[in-house]
Amino acid sequence: MARKYRDFISLDPFSLEDLMTFLELAASQKADPGIYKYARTLTGKVVGLFFEKPSMRTRLSFEVAVSQLGGQTIFMGPDSGVLGGREATRDVARVCARYLNGIVMRTKKHETIAEMARYAGVPVINGLSDEHHPCQALGDLLTIREKVGRIAGVKVAYIGDANNVCRSLAHALSKCGAKFAVASPEKYGLPEAFLKSLGANHGVEQSADPSKAVEGADVIYTDVWTSMGQEQETEERKTIFSSFQVNQELIDKAPKAIVMHCLPAHRGEEISDQVLDGPRSVVYDQAENRLHIQRALLAILLGS
Repeated sequence: MARKYRDFISLDPFSLEDLMTFLELAASQKADPGIYKYARTLTGKVVGLFFEKPSMRTRLSFEVAVSQLGGQTIFMGPDSGVLGGREATRDVARVCARYLNGIVMRTKKHETIAEMARYAGVPVINGLSDEHHPCQALGDLLTIREKVGRIAGVKVAYIGDANNVCRSLAHALSKCGAKFAVASPEKYGLPEAFLKSLGANHGVEQSADPSKAVEGADVIYTDVWTSMGQEQETEERKTIFSSFQVNQELIDKAPKAIVMHCLPAHRGEEISDQVLDGPRSVVYDQAENRLHIQRALLAILLGS
């Protein structure tokens, strides 16, 4: 990609060719670990991890990826005082750019990441915001390509809350020529304004019927019904989403489909134990691919 873009805060500016560049590098590094273990493209570089929200996979995968590429990380968690009003974000960005070679952020508001990218002058990567989770979507593309054999023409059925994961997945799949069937309760689907932003041929279909969504699906995908920051809605959402569980009865309607979940999972709510631990689940391979795709992102955006 030759530094075509400095930041990775959403999938909006990236073309299909760009996404394939990320996927090809991730796949080649995964197949031959020597490629990255000896390339050491981040030697002498330091990446700051600025996290306002708890994390396991995002933090671990980025820290391991930076280390494998020869760099170092500094973690700034919710109690660090870096974000949250003590200083203006633009001031934090300008100062941190003097110390760091790149920044990974996991924030409550997408505007925080956008402002950091505007003022930092070094690459900023979105590790999760309330609007987007682009690293997850890229890892999902890598998983689909590995397990199904292609992305174009694949049908992915997403069951549940059309949250940040769903939005980034819609972005990614629409760019790749895949079909995306979203089944959500009324008022919990993808907004019309968002769908319009994807273009006329976005390939997204929405309904309130999980059985309809999974017909002919190659992939069945779900996520938690209640995301971080929505805890006060937990009990209400359990009632509203009760018929949207990915269970054996539902996946039997798409006998060839693999099952994906971005984790963490609330077992017995959005997905049953039988499915999560079953033979069609690729959830842990999917989690592993976060490491491979993020290592490729770092190598392209920050590498020498």
